Amino acid sequence: MKRMTNDFGNIIADNQNSLSAGAKGPLLLQDYLLLEKLAHQNRERIPERTVHAKGSAAYGEMKITADLSAYTKAKVFQKGEITPLFLRFSTVAGELGAADAERDVRGFAVKFYTKEGNWDLVGNNTPTFFIRDAYKFPDFIHTQKRDPRSNLRSNNAAWDFWTLCPESLHQVTILMSDRGIPATYRHMHGFGSHTYSFINNKNERFWVKFHFKTLQGIKNLSNKEAEELIAKDRESHQRDLYNAIEKGDFPKWKVQIQILAENDTDKLGFNPFDLTKIWPHSIVPLIDVGELILNKNPQNYFNEVEQAAFSPSNIVPGIGFSPDKMLQARIFSYPDAQRYRIGTNYHLLPVNRPRNEINTYNVAGAMNSDNYKNKEAYYEPNSYDDSPKEDKSYLEPDLFLDGLAQRHAPLDQDFYTQPRALFNLMNENQKKQLFENIASSMENVNEKIIDRALKHFEKISPEYANGVKKALKK
Repeated sequence: MKRMTNDFGNIIADNQNSLSAGAKGPLLLQDYLLLEKLAHQNRERIPERTVHAKGSAAYGEMKITADLSAYTKAKVFQKGEITPLFLRFSTVAGELGAADAERDVRGFAVKFYTKEGNWDLVGNNTPTFFIRDAYKFPDFIHTQKRDPRSNLRSNNAAWDFWTLCPESLHQVTILMSDRGIPATYRHMHGFGSHTYSFINNKNERFWVKFHFKTLQGIKNLSNKEAEELIAKDRESHQRDLYNAIEKGDFPKWKVQIQILAENDTDKLGFNPFDLTKIWPHSIVPLIDVGELILNKNPQNYFNEVEQAAFSPSNIVPGIGFSPDKMLQARIFSYPDAQRYRIGTNYHLLPVNRPRNEINTYNVAGAMNSDNYKNKEAYYEPNSYDDSPKEDKSYLEPDLFLDGLAQRHAPLDQDFYTQPRALFNLMNENQKKQLFENIASSMENVNEKIIDRALKHFEKISPEYANGVKKALKK
């Protein structure tokens, strides 16, 4: 029999009864086991994520099958390379206890444990987003959360914001389409969404977008199907992912990229770093580069899934950033949120810790359990050969910048071309679902806001606006 102990290994003789002064007497302060249990319970929950609070995750690996050496020197993308990873799926707007099968964007965040450090790709199941400037991000998220007066979610707030920020129309059309409620995490695509950069051994820069196409096929739920499922199972996505991996039915995704030479962006005809737009495949074709598989469930949900911390600031040599305003802000915002939520040394937790050697002068802080390996020098620059030094050979090529420092308006005001192209790709049944889903989401929305939305839909396509009008009258 294994003897039960407390957190410090002290054997527990009685775990049923607290220590009291007599059978009816008050408790004694010396019952350190009772105090330890209560104190730990008081601290069992860390603040939930402000966004992407409800999630599921699994371990796996990515294998590269294409030769990408012309584009990047990153070891993770060299032909034949197999990289272990941790992938966290999530809903975006709901709290930790929200139902999985809600109409919402899904997070698709991957932590690659590469030989050169952790690379975090923080994306969604959509290639676009609602906004293109992070200045609007806190306000946007407020519209997805609860009204501080009523503590209720507000359709009115969401549509008021979307119709006043028409750059959101592309993402709103995706969200309200038949793909707005994935049937499971396994049956949806993933996207890096942002534009990143590749850098090769010649120090040449390329712009790149990452795509993960499900090999299980796309499956979605209608509003009615989702309502019936939520009534029976609020953890439907979590249950499906966990059970599939436990049974050995390992989900897979095809890994694809889009590549643009650094000076070829004009061929797009719009800002290539605008997160509300896609790169048309007819102009920048998809390139098959490998496969991603999930094959192992976490053993402790809290330790591994809840404390997993992703940030686009984690990059490796050969992969870099872009001038994407949303990405630029997330480089700061994500690690700042993790330090608040989990603690200064969140990077030392096993799920977050790199698999390669770490040589840093960052020391101390709460819960720092790392062995300090540096000898004489605890600073840099220093005079000691056996202490870590900078390596200028890893510098990225210069990025040309041009323009005034000011609060720039976006380069274009074309909010309608790409949503129109998406709408025109839909068949009749998909359009019908789009109209009905929008009408359903407009319950209790102010008429003035609905009229504003219909004017935007009219600019996308008269058929779009008329379809929503008819659905609203039902």
